[in-house]
Parts: sequence; C-alpha cells; structure tokens
Amino acid sequence: MKKLLPVLAVVAIAAAAIAIFAFSEGNPSVAEEADGFSKDKVEVIYFHLTRRCVTCQAVENVARDAVKELYPVETEKGTVVFRTLNIEDKSSEADAKRVNATGQCLLVVSGDTVIDLTSEGFMNVRNSPEKLKEEIRKTVDPLLKALTDN
Repeated sequence: MKKLLPVLAVVAIAAAAIAIFAFSEGNPSVAEEADGFSKDKVEVIYFHLTRRCVTCQAVENVARDAVKELYPVETEKGTVVFRTLNIEDKSSEADAKRVNATGQCLLVVSGDTVIDLTSEGFMNVRNSPEKLKEEIRKTVDPLLKALTDN
C-alpha cells in the first residue's frame, strides 16, 4: 500500500496538469478555430488514433458508407465530403486544432459549425448502425440546406 500511494499521487498530479492545460483560458473555442473550414461544403470527419479497435474501425466504415449512400450527388460534386484523419499524424494537426479534436471523434463541420457525433457513433455502430446513419443524415441535411439557401 505504501508503494501504491506515490504512484497514485503522480497520476493525480499528471491528470490535473492535463486538465488545466486542456481547459485553460488560452484554449480557443471551436467556433473561433473552425473559420479555416470551407463554408461551401459539409465535411464528415472521423479522427482516429494509430491503434484502433474493431468499434473504432466500424465507426469509420459506417460513417463513410452513410455519406456515400445518402449523398452520392453531393459527394461527386464535393459539397459533402467524408474524411478520415489520424490525429497522431503531423499532417492532421491543423485540422484537429481547428475543431479542437484531442482524440477519436466523429464530427460534422461546415464553416464555423462543428457538431460532435462521437457518442452516437460509438453507442450505435455495432448493434444499430442504422441509428448512426440516421444521426448523420439528421445532422448533415440542415447544414446542406443552409449551403443551398445561400
């Protein structure tokens, strides 16, 4: 027990430091950073880690297939885009920073609008992939309509 206490103390201090860093006042909001995303398209972006489990891969596959199936014309025109990015790659750093992604997440982005579907994705992908597909449709449709109305 005496050996465990210092380890727990170090873990607690590290967790506190990470929390302070992540939520400090200098951390820009999603709306401020999303200005770098195109306002003339809707992007469904899946950020993942290098090592991925079956569920992580399923979220990517179902989201990609949903975008292709629901928006074939818009995908062809580039109005709706599916992207998968490894958040651990340097090449994804700017995109992750713009939307404040710090780990695995499924986001729908259009201009300064960022909608997080991560919970819906991981809750539904294995047992109810149609629910995830429907969530994507319910999220993308209004953003797409806003693009065509402008």
